[in-house]
Amino acid sequence: MKGIFPIEKFSQMETPFYYYDTELLRETLRTINQEAGKHEGFVVHYAIKANANPKVLNVICQAGLGADCVSGGEIRASLNAGFPASRIVYAGVGKSDWEINLGLDKNIFCFNVESVAELEVINELATKRDRIAPICFRINPDVGAHTHAKITTGLAENKFGIAMRDMEAAIEEAAQMKNVKFMGLHFHIGSQILDMGDFAALCNRINDLQNELEKRHIKLEHINVGGGLGIDYQHPNRVPIPDFKAFFDTYARHLKLRPGQKLHFELGRAVVAQMGSLITRTLYIKQGTAKQFAIVDAGMTDLIRPALYQAYHKIENISSEEPKETYDVVGPICESSDVFAKAIDLNKTHRGDLLALRSAGAYGEIMASQYNCRKLPVGYITEDL
Repeated sequence: MKGIFPIEKFSQMETPFYYYDTELLRETLRTINQEAGKHEGFVVHYAIKANANPKVLNVICQAGLGADCVSGGEIRASLNAGFPASRIVYAGVGKSDWEINLGLDKNIFCFNVESVAELEVINELATKRDRIAPICFRINPDVGAHTHAKITTGLAENKFGIAMRDMEAAIEEAAQMKNVKFMGLHFHIGSQILDMGDFAALCNRINDLQNELEKRHIKLEHINVGGGLGIDYQHPNRVPIPDFKAFFDTYARHLKLRPGQKLHFELGRAVVAQMGSLITRTLYIKQGTAKQFAIVDAGMTDLIRPALYQAYHKIENISSEEPKETYDVVGPICESSDVFAKAIDLNKTHRGDLLALRSAGAYGEIMASQYNCRKLPVGYITEDL
């Protein structure tokens, strides 16, 4: 456990900070390329929203993945990291004009369009620039995922995507526009999905939609199934790399691709979560009436997921080998929700001990804030130390 961290170097560093194990990241990327490469037509993009640390992006770019962006800022970050525009897809339910224009000017691969209103704006802006905007429609397949309600995106009640009943009308409208090129369909049913049956259900829905479209002589060049593959937050040491084989094999087995079709994936958490840890220093051990608190210098400003989603992160005292005691691990922010964990067992903890909040490489540093006028945490990769 403690062997994966350069503790002597950590002890000299200002906390809190993020540490990214690039050896694990590269092994994860090799596994992705190996498993996806077994299937013809599979194309993998990295979802920038999970972690946009420039050094992390550079490693991912070097592995040959494309980029999945949900803002103009993410498009810029992708380009700056070296991702070719021809492998950038741009999704998002609320694209502003400047973001659309940026995508047009950079000749990105595809806009994933989430409403007819957005389609009309893209066509208008493309016309002004004398460009052809390549588009896929994001379809809301009304497929539930066995995950947290706040990260489920494929149900009819969610804000994302175009309802299935409106799909054909949207495709027909796009066909009448001179400055858009309809290329296919985009889906994403949620995040932190571990049940492969959810992905199989999406495949079955897509198969039905393709059959219906082909009856109307509508053919799709590209299908984008988003991401959603989860990780093992409970056992980051035992299961450091998600089951990419089962993930890609599920799509190969259940989705009936047509000859020449490309199948796009947008993996985020599964790529970067396990390689990242939030390192924090213990400020005080406070004895309460019925419990004891380990008060640390990281807070919900550095890692908001426990406060936002009640998310679990395994916490380890990487400074101590003493017998375990039970603690609530809490931060310094003036909010009652600034709690990382309650009643967990840690090696006996003292002021100055370093704790590692594991599986924090996704939606950690990127979601940090400066509430309480705090500094943003720094992210370091292995090569920095």
